Amino acid sequence: MNHLKQIAAKLPEYGVDAMMLTSAPGEFYAVGFHGEGIALVAAGEAYYFTDSRYIEAAEKQVAGAAVAVTDRNRNYKAMVQEVIDRCGIKNLGFEEEYMSVAAFHDWKESLTAGLVPAQKLVNGLRAAKDQEEIARMVQAQEITDRAFDAILKFIRPGMTEKEIAAKLEYDMLRFGAQRMSFEPIVVTGANGSLPHGIPGDTVVEPGSFLTMDFGCVYGGYCSDMTRTIAVGEPTEEMKKVYHIVLEAQRAGIAAARAGVPGKSIDAAARKVIEDAGYGDYFGHGYGHSVGIEIHESPNANTREETIMPVGAAVSAEPGIYLPGRFGVRIEDVTILTADGCIDITKSPKELIIL
Repeated sequence: MNHLKQIAAKLPEYGVDAMMLTSAPGEFYAVGFHGEGIALVAAGEAYYFTDSRYIEAAEKQVAGAAVAVTDRNRNYKAMVQEVIDRCGIKNLGFEEEYMSVAAFHDWKESLTAGLVPAQKLVNGLRAAKDQEEIARMVQAQEITDRAFDAILKFIRPGMTEKEIAAKLEYDMLRFGAQRMSFEPIVVTGANGSLPHGIPGDTVVEPGSFLTMDFGCVYGGYCSDMTRTIAVGEPTEEMKKVYHIVLEAQRAGIAAARAGVPGKSIDAAARKVIEDAGYGDYFGHGYGHSVGIEIHESPNANTREETIMPVGAAVSAEPGIYLPGRFGVRIEDVTILTADGCIDITKSPKELIIL
């Protein structure tokens, strides 16, 4: 899988003769290979440059681009300059969101072509997943759903957050994940009010909530899900908050479709929480795009004006967090269509009481 043709087709729109991708996500999106190297896409040709550690694998896996290896006398900058000279490149697009200031000045001083910020070229393409990308995300989510089913049979009062997080990671790997898409968030009791809490030695107590936010990578693409469950009978207030969050998520999913700005999706979910009197306890956005990276654009938050494209993979994760007491978050991943969305997360969302 690669997206060389799609990148090349967008070059005139952004006023560049070629696009240079130096980030790991950009490299993978362009040529479908995870290594350390540079992808260079011009109108009629494409190149992938890497070093001796990855050249053998790259020659087998990269299609549609000329593959070449660096050596002591010919570094990446020299190889890029050779293409600039051969193709007459005047304006070279680059990924400004991933390149440091020091690296930019180094590249600028080494090349004769002008460097043009063109992150939006790649971001715009990556925002709309094609069928092969979606298939990989569905597979990643199936692995994550299996891990959730397994963890429900494992959790017992007295276990620590770290024990549960370790089990989630182990299960996702044994079910076929390449790696985690992020370090699992597993928090219980008062720690549940920390949206990005770090699993520690806190023990799961009877009558407490346990929030698990986790995901994996399959075929280079991420899954992401959150479930909050009760270990023992929760209080009436805990049940009330849980069902408000669930209603908010359903409202957001109902509003999620291509052709609307992300803030409209956020507003539909946020209204449910605000109307219930918990607006001050929902501090983050409704969701974010997911793909090669766990956080991509466009987002579904209060500020996002970008119109969602068909094929956007957007998380649906409203939450309520009561400081020092407990928190609830429920998260699925949805694929946006022209008239709605497809929820690829299949784990149950009704409150589970173990």
